[in-house]
Amino acid sequence: MAASASTGTNSGTSTGSSTGPGTGPSGTALPRFPGDFLWGVSTSAHQIEGAADLRGRSVWDAFTAVPGRVKDGSTADVACDHYHRYREDVALIRGLGVGAYRFSVSWPRVQPTGAGRVSERGLDFYDRLVDELCAAGVRPVPTLFHWDTPLVLEEAGGWRRRDTAERFAQYAAVVAERIGDRVPTWITLNEPAEHTLLGHALGAHAPGQRLLFDALPVAHHQLLGHGLAVQALRAAGADHLGIANSHGPTWAASDEPADREAADFYDLLLNRLFADPLLLGRYPDGIAELLDTPGLDADLKVISAPLDWYGVNYYQPTRVGAAGTGPEEFSGVAIPPGLPFAPQEIEGYPRTAFGWPVVPEAFTELLLALRERYGDRLPPLLITENGCSYDGLDDQDRIAFLDGHLRSLHRALAAGVDVRGYFVWSLLDNFEWAEGYRQRFGLVHVDYATLERTPKASYAWLREALRAQR
Repeated sequence: MAASASTGTNSGTSTGSSTGPGTGPSGTALPRFPGDFLWGVSTSAHQIEGAADLRGRSVWDAFTAVPGRVKDGSTADVACDHYHRYREDVALIRGLGVGAYRFSVSWPRVQPTGAGRVSERGLDFYDRLVDELCAAGVRPVPTLFHWDTPLVLEEAGGWRRRDTAERFAQYAAVVAERIGDRVPTWITLNEPAEHTLLGHALGAHAPGQRLLFDALPVAHHQLLGHGLAVQALRAAGADHLGIANSHGPTWAASDEPADREAADFYDLLLNRLFADPLLLGRYPDGIAELLDTPGLDADLKVISAPLDWYGVNYYQPTRVGAAGTGPEEFSGVAIPPGLPFAPQEIEGYPRTAFGWPVVPEAFTELLLALRERYGDRLPPLLITENGCSYDGLDDQDRIAFLDGHLRSLHRALAAGVDVRGYFVWSLLDNFEWAEGYRQRFGLVHVDYATLERTPKASYAWLREALRAQR
């Protein structure tokens, strides 16, 4: 759109920043964050590790094997080859000057069938990675599930079945036993909302189910898996436990009652369906009846066990109108008929290469809204993902995005929201799920033919901005 001009597809090769060391587009340095604020970068196993022949198959291996499921026809068999190049990548993390690295553990690499036999070779990889991070002075922050359900488990019903939650807790205990002595911070699940809605309701992600509202048990079983994993981790001596949930403001398309009602329902599905059980110990009105799960009250006690912190992944707000008022496709996902809401484009803002609106002020809005909604039930927050897709090495648009969102985050801090850290998505360009390799979220460019890593201008900018914080 016109608001972003042509800045989203720069193909230059310079890694310098026209904004000056550590300053934003305005030429001013970032405001000061607390001295103990945790800075980090994030990745996930399936998106970067490669070495697919050295692990069990996951739902994403099956999904990408079906023609047309991934837009560029690619797979993550090699991806960034992080499995073999992790030392190089840890050096990049150390050079950036962040204090933490959020990665995910591949369930099928550790437990190829999702239960029973454990792969020592898989555990050895995470042993080496954690040792390398500790030697570099970087805090390891593993996520135990980032959408790569072992395929054998999926074929038995996957997250549609309750016993997958129990299998997940057993797997969490295995990982904690191996690397728990060196891991100070843990994440159970990444974005159960997206895995439920994109993977099981709309079929746009693996495992490709199109269950619509019949996908609600998937949400419940993931949340139960989280709660059981928290129990298993604490039993293994782990501490500082949290979850990474995606959140974003929902804006009604108008003040018309139909639009406001549709926006409220969308907000329930994307925000409250996953946060309310965790933080309040109950589902939003009407959801429990749809679940019709025996022993729901007992499950909710497990799900709502106290967390040490709560993770927020933020990318964009969403404008929502009444059914039938939006496009047939939104953010690359086909919108089926019959939904009681319609996501709509947000006009008047610059856009990322993914087409997402860049709205930093909505970040402040979101954080204030979470505090208002959950009050003293809201633990300290970590921003576990925030980032954007742009092409080119001289990625001034990414610098502008990060600068704007960090200033918005600081405004929330100044207003009293308890945020303890911020993780950029992502360290590396990577396999971007159903988009394949078409979208580049990395601070570091990856040449997928040679696997050469090249830090972008945004990497240099963030490095200098963090130095200025010291």
